[in-house]
Amino acid sequence: MMKELTIEELYTLDETIARDIFEGVTYPWEVLPKIGSFILELGAKLSEDEYEKQGENVWIAKNATVAPTAYINGPAIIGKDAQIRHCAFVRGNAIVGEGAVVGNSTELKNVILFNKVQVPHYNYVGDSILGYKAHMGAGSITSNVKSDKTLATVKTPNGAIETGLKKFGAMLGDEVEVGCGSVLNPGTVVGKHTNIYPLSMVREFIPANSIYKKRGEVAEKR
Repeated sequence: MMKELTIEELYTLDETIARDIFEGVTYPWEVLPKIGSFILELGAKLSEDEYEKQGENVWIAKNATVAPTAYINGPAIIGKDAQIRHCAFVRGNAIVGEGAVVGNSTELKNVILFNKVQVPHYNYVGDSILGYKAHMGAGSITSNVKSDKTLATVKTPNGAIETGLKKFGAMLGDEVEVGCGSVLNPGTVVGKHTNIYPLSMVREFIPANSIYKKRGEVAEKR
């Protein structure tokens, strides 16, 4: 086991309504196949005073703001004070945390966004988990399937970790900042409080409290 890649090291579980999905699990990507069924189970328990069920298996907090041009396909939960902006496309299996922002022309699929996450402009986030206050700059995306269609691995200094998953975007720890126009390739894991330079191409584990400039050039934050 590589401790830096564990749920405990990457995320503040008090900052998501999905806390229980991580119970008994070591690495965050292990929950990706379970998100849809978890939403169905959790949605049925949500307070009717705070959440309104719309359509099939879509629960939206009554104080969330959803643009009339946004499209939300279930299963999905949109948390309190969240903003789903103009032309956002939530394809399903998505949990959007409290105070999170899903921006114009942003697409989500099979994701957990912790509270206060921002994916505000032209982002694609698929098969990914974004920690508390993580932010993806305009046009930055997760690439969630390898071009040769083989299973995703997480590359680390100690060797590659097999995930057994064909679809795996990125695991971003709390308060990660991804620069504009970056591509997070399958199997990307970024530790807490790390900054990714704009126009980066990332495809491995980046340690916490780092500045990723380009492959092979990662500085420690001071």
